Amino acid sequence: MTGVRMSASELESDAIQTRRTPAPRRPLNDGIHGFRLLGMVSILAVITAIGCAPSDREINAFIHAWEASVSAPDYRVQPPDGIIVSSPTAPELDGVSQVVRQDGKITLRLIGEVKVAGMTPLDISRKLESLLQMYYVEPRVSVRVSGKESKFFYVFGQVARPGAFRYTGRDTLLRVLATARPNLAAWKSRIKIIHPSHEDDKRRVLTVNVDRIMKEGRLDQNILLQEGDIIYVPPTPLAWVALRVREILWPVSPIAEAVEQPADFASSVDLAVDSDNYAIGG
Repeated sequence: MTGVRMSASELESDAIQTRRTPAPRRPLNDGIHGFRLLGMVSILAVITAIGCAPSDREINAFIHAWEASVSAPDYRVQPPDGIIVSSPTAPELDGVSQVVRQDGKITLRLIGEVKVAGMTPLDISRKLESLLQMYYVEPRVSVRVSGKESKFFYVFGQVARPGAFRYTGRDTLLRVLATARPNLAAWKSRIKIIHPSHEDDKRRVLTVNVDRIMKEGRLDQNILLQEGDIIYVPPTPLAWVALRVREILWPVSPIAEAVEQPADFASSVDLAVDSDNYAIGG
């Protein structure tokens, strides 16, 4: 048997070269991109969490729940709100229920059409008393709102029940969120309350830490909402990244489902055939 023999010096040089040859390194680009993304999300969470508490000036621009008076006398009626009229001195009006029409008027026996849109219940009572003076001496009338159907506030973002909610005048932030139910992606320490307005000096935005309200009982930030307010529940930084990825992949999803459906159908048919064969063979 023949072969090539190497001298001792050649073997030694090959061994030294093998020890000196560096092992191939794995590319780090894939890991670096992942760490960069995670680092950016972490930095964003830390930066936004620091100093997120609103200032006293910002909070004072909104109404606190304990400072507000009972809202019914201050409520201004608009179509299609409902009202109930009571009058012990005028039986024609006593117990009458009316819905404000689109023209802002109601129709009552004895006095006819009366425009009430934009008026408070107390204003309507005084107006009806004035109109009844030609029929009764010192008439007394009281009006209350039976259906508040004209005013709304809005909830958007990471909640189970987004949309428009009827404004009652006693709607606090906690009560509204308990109804709208923020989901797992909600950033409850950065919830925004927006007072919209076409005038820049009247537009207000307040960021509220609802987690702090619930854990520490900080009711100074349990804001009483006003008509037309917007509550926006943003996603957490990680949820925001997940939503962006889902947004990018969304156009591809119908194609993937269309490709999977024939395969699923074929698998179900094969399974049914195999079951029938097993039943026949058994």
